[in-house]
Amino acid sequence: MLNQSFSFRCQAQCSHTHARAGEFLTPHGIIETPRFMPVGTLANVKTVTPAQLKDTGAQMILANTYHLHLQPGEEIVSRAGGLHRFMNWNGPILTDSGGFQVFSLSEIRAISEEGVTFRSPRDGQMIHLTPEKSIQIQNALGADVIMAFDECPPYPADRDFIMESTQRTYRWLKRCIEAHQRSDQALFGIVQGGVYPDLRREAAELLVGLDLPGYAIGGVSVGEPPDLIAAIVHATTPILPPTKPRYLMGVGTHREMVQAIAAGVDLFDCVIPTRLARHGNALVKGERWNLKNARFREDFTPLDPDCSCYTCQNFTRAYLSHLLRSQEALAHTLISIHNITELVQFTRRIREAILADRFVEEFGEWGAGDTPGEFVKPV
Repeated sequence: MLNQSFSFRCQAQCSHTHARAGEFLTPHGIIETPRFMPVGTLANVKTVTPAQLKDTGAQMILANTYHLHLQPGEEIVSRAGGLHRFMNWNGPILTDSGGFQVFSLSEIRAISEEGVTFRSPRDGQMIHLTPEKSIQIQNALGADVIMAFDECPPYPADRDFIMESTQRTYRWLKRCIEAHQRSDQALFGIVQGGVYPDLRREAAELLVGLDLPGYAIGGVSVGEPPDLIAAIVHATTPILPPTKPRYLMGVGTHREMVQAIAAGVDLFDCVIPTRLARHGNALVKGERWNLKNARFREDFTPLDPDCSCYTCQNFTRAYLSHLLRSQEALAHTLISIHNITELVQFTRRIREAILADRFVEEFGEWGAGDTPGEFVKPV
């Protein structure tokens, strides 16, 4: 049962799409939606301090159950006082269930109704992860929002495989609900179903029947083209309750977020900003710039003159290019600060546009096709 520390309130709705602005209340603060959430896999957003992260405008961040179970172990995090104290982040935190990592990173030995057995990539140890164990780990980690353990199927996969996988995910979800022990953590269910709209709708309807505090759309960004992601989101989102937050997992590009927001999605996460930064790439108004390119060597202008982040207010493109060419770690920090700010503030501006009922006018250029304001229709 949830305590009163969790609630979702829709503040405004776009008059032309399903885009909405809202507030998601958690024990560690309010998330103003729609919002991009940076990923802090191992209880840190790579190369960025909590203070720097706060300055980007980030309100909620992610940590990873799978990786934290392997290192340092949930017992150590719990003894430290939970994730918030362990990593010195006093805002809301979400932990994913570990399902995606188990199926994408591990040498899987067996998948059964009971759970998944896999070999740890860290030390080779055989690990058996069940829905109950995933929830036990997340209860110990202490995040505000925790995710149900799910089977994340690959793309492509045939319909029969996806159907079986989706049904198993639902059965696992009910076991997660039974195992969940903390009223100060909101357990979200994950809608699976591959690229099959009817399976997605059926899965969403089953999850809604469980009256969970929030719902996620999972199993996207696993190799399928962007138009299929948009179709999946638009087939699934209208079924999810308007009184609960909706979270699209693993998506963080400008266009994909706008498309999903138009369908009614509230929350997003992706490793894109820090991963790109480690490869010398900056996000500038939706474009990706390789700062090691020769054109930046003597460019003494800010990365983005319109950006208020620490990097853009204090350093030039030439300096960032120099740091990258010199293989200085500071480059990764400065570009990460900017990239995170770019995505967080992009969703903040979308929120402001929805509140003013100007979403289509201001962000229609990110819609589908050649016509501004045209968005993917439900399938």
